Amino acid sequence: MAAKNGVAVCAPLECESLEEMVASMEKAKEEGADIVEVCMASMAIPCHSQVLDQIIQRRTLPAIVSFRMKSSRNSSKGGCYNTCLKVLKRALDLHVEFIEMDYEVACEVNMAEYLNNRSNTRIIVSNYVNAGKPSVDKLAHLIACMQATGADVIKLDLCVDYITDLAPIFTLLTHCQVPLIAVAVGSRGLISQLLAPKFGGFLVYGTLGGKPVPGLPSLLSLRQVYRLEYMNTDTKVFGVISNPVAHSKGPMLHNPTFRHMGYNGIYVPLLVDDIEEFFETYSGPDFAGFSVGIPHKLAAVRCCDEVHPLAKSIGAVNTIVRRPMDGKLIGYNTDCEACISAIEDALRERQVGRNGGCHSTSPISGRTFVLIGAGGAGRAIAFGAKYKGARIVIFNRNYGKERAKALANEVSGEALPYETLEKFRPEKGAILANSSAVGMEPNSDQSPVSKEALRAYDLVFDAVYTPKITRLLKEAAEVGVTAVSGIEMFVRQALGQFRLFIGGSAPEDFMRKLVMEQF
Repeated sequence: MAAKNGVAVCAPLECESLEEMVASMEKAKEEGADIVEVCMASMAIPCHSQVLDQIIQRRTLPAIVSFRMKSSRNSSKGGCYNTCLKVLKRALDLHVEFIEMDYEVACEVNMAEYLNNRSNTRIIVSNYVNAGKPSVDKLAHLIACMQATGADVIKLDLCVDYITDLAPIFTLLTHCQVPLIAVAVGSRGLISQLLAPKFGGFLVYGTLGGKPVPGLPSLLSLRQVYRLEYMNTDTKVFGVISNPVAHSKGPMLHNPTFRHMGYNGIYVPLLVDDIEEFFETYSGPDFAGFSVGIPHKLAAVRCCDEVHPLAKSIGAVNTIVRRPMDGKLIGYNTDCEACISAIEDALRERQVGRNGGCHSTSPISGRTFVLIGAGGAGRAIAFGAKYKGARIVIFNRNYGKERAKALANEVSGEALPYETLEKFRPEKGAILANSSAVGMEPNSDQSPVSKEALRAYDLVFDAVYTPKITRLLKEAAEVGVTAVSGIEMFVRQALGQFRLFIGGSAPEDFMRKLVMEQF
């Protein structure tokens, strides 16, 4: 039932009918679940005991039978309580692998009746915690009270406001003397499932059919991307710090590459609101390296103990590594070289195609380089283009906040109002680079520049890589302009990050092939 590390993957099934429940159990097995949770409170049929008999008889995986009082369709508290007891007692009679009862129920019933009248059934006692930021002491006391009921397994359902609220949960998973399940509700709680095997969690939950549930990964991602069965206490944690973060393809690239290299690491999405608080909270050696995305690349500089000279001059960090010897955070920027080299290679390839040769100097040198966006990625691109000898013109949607002007001064360029971008006509041979989020999923129908205006450029680059071909790139190609996808920048900066993460070489052919097949 469980993986090599003892952690099982469970699919919670909330279905209204018997046939839907049976079909969902089959699908859960196909998608790699080890166990299913049969949530009886969701059933629309009132005769729960008769339905349960058929569900258990037709199950194809071990099961947890639960009846959550708060989820019940029964409007009467007394009726709900009585139905709950009937369902759980019947599950015991059917010798189901697990039953789950609310802590409030466990406190009211005669638990000896359940503990003594069972064969191999194990009892999970669960509690929903929604009382602000949880502390280790508060949760430990609650667990002790729940364990006193005689439970075989303790389960905490927690509501967290910030990703930093999860730190006490990882501490408890590590030190708890009884099998513990911890589930954090909401998108900021996702790593409560992804990292549970490292810290000793009893099981993790995954959703069926890719159905999005905040805080829960899909069964397919657990089996195909994260491969939790390979995790242990020595696994190093890496991740992408961003907000939003759901669009990131980093986990799909770094996790298979770790396994390909035989490196014991996992790469997870980290939805972070306050990056400084994040690093203050997750300060241990287990959290070894990070990609930094929107909107934290500028603030990340302040979080580092040391910053690489290039990143310092740019004023933006997109990679942070915790140095093993002393635990200090070292900041780097791999965006700059990734973007500029991708543009240079595209220009050189075109020059070779046109005249059979190329110049030894950068093909960016002497060109007008029009940049959209002045955030972390924009700064990296601007400094890279300046170093290569381009003349920088910056358009930023937040022009009134002076960010574009400040960046333009730093790179000896010019900042113009965003509203004038459409009518701006640069010199021949100009390059347009979009570093803003315009055109990113789910707003993939948008473009920062009209199709007609793109005719004024020699090459168009888009740092957005979700979707792979943005509207900006599609329309650039349609008017005969060389288009460079953000996928190319993504691969190159990821190669740089991976080298920094493991302190060695990166398998470029493997990573490129993976991106082309998966993205």
